[in-house]
Amino acid sequence: MTRITLAALLLLAVACVSSGRDFPAGPIPDLKPGRTTQAQVRKAFGEPWRTGLEDGQRTWTYGQYRYSLFGAARARDLKLKFDSSGVLTTYTYSSTERDLP
Repeated sequence: MTRITLAALLLLAVACVSSGRDFPAGPIPDLKPGRTTQAQVRKAFGEPWRTGLEDGQRTWTYGQYRYSLFGAARARDLKLKFDSSGVLTTYTYSSTERDLP
């Protein structure tokens, strides 16, 4: 292989970057702050991609992010906050797509 061919193949291999993991958007309308529990969220969406703390509350994030040199970026994420009892207090869903669940 020539160096130019090898460089072109390498460029194509890194032209698309993904992180996170896919999650279903269908159950999002069923989320009810003050009623939905962590166990219910886990059953609907699986294990969170990231966990953390915000203002002292446990956060779970489900996210899928795809970036490409040759096309539009696609991203969507669901961030949930839980109280100390494991009950949902608030959530945010964001997407580069125009259709919301």
